[in-house]
Amino acid sequence: MTGSTQAVERIRAQSAVQPKTALVLGSGLGGVVDAVCDGIAISYSDLPGFPVSTVTGHSGTLVTGTISGTPVAVLSGRSHYYEHGRADAMRPVLETLKALGVDTVILTNSAGSVRADMTPGSVMLITDHINFSGLNPLIGEPSDARFVSMTAAYDPDLAARARAAAETEVLHLHEGVYAWFPGPSFETPAEIRAARVLGADAVGMSTVPEVILARFFGIRVLAFSVITNMAAGMTGADLSHTETKEMAPVGGAKLTSLLKRLLTDIVT
Repeated sequence: MTGSTQAVERIRAQSAVQPKTALVLGSGLGGVVDAVCDGIAISYSDLPGFPVSTVTGHSGTLVTGTISGTPVAVLSGRSHYYEHGRADAMRPVLETLKALGVDTVILTNSAGSVRADMTPGSVMLITDHINFSGLNPLIGEPSDARFVSMTAAYDPDLAARARAAAETEVLHLHEGVYAWFPGPSFETPAEIRAARVLGADAVGMSTVPEVILARFFGIRVLAFSVITNMAAGMTGADLSHTETKEMAPVGGAKLTSLLKRLLTDIVT
């Protein structure tokens, strides 16, 4: 019996919810869990194969329930490459979601802005990404399935629904390209200048591995960044994870409203 099979059995033994949509929450965005009705929480440590995050702001809990009447699985926390040097650390999680019947995953993160007009507290719809790290969670996968097309990695239909939901909520939704750096140190001002030249709008240390894994498993992807700081060199101020955790709830409240509206029709 595989780890994902065991994890699915443990989830189904505790919850009757059959989610088609899953949300992965970034640093400081655990407040989204408060929007889950009749939630049942399961610690990652009780689910075979699930990595336990060592990052403050990531609780490491799977919550099943409903948001706006839509059955969901909410993953409060993720594992990052910088914690252990493994780009595929979230593979068992995505594999378990697929086995649960999830066909859509909404990924969220806290990110630094590379644009002067996109300030802390903003929400950005991710339309594409740049894998600045050069790493890939499918390295070592023996099958030809590893050659995953990333042309439309961020589902255009889901993005259109997100725009419509933002308009209904009267929320200014930025759009842009997310650049993944491996971390854990923040980027240098020179790296941010390079990222801007290459077309990045926001930078962070997560999400891209999950996008690649989700597409590998045939799961549709929608992703958002909550802007928690201006990137290195933009203001001259030093960066810190404390700032990320403090600012994430500001944009997180906007993102929660957007998600509640979006989830009323995302599975239709």
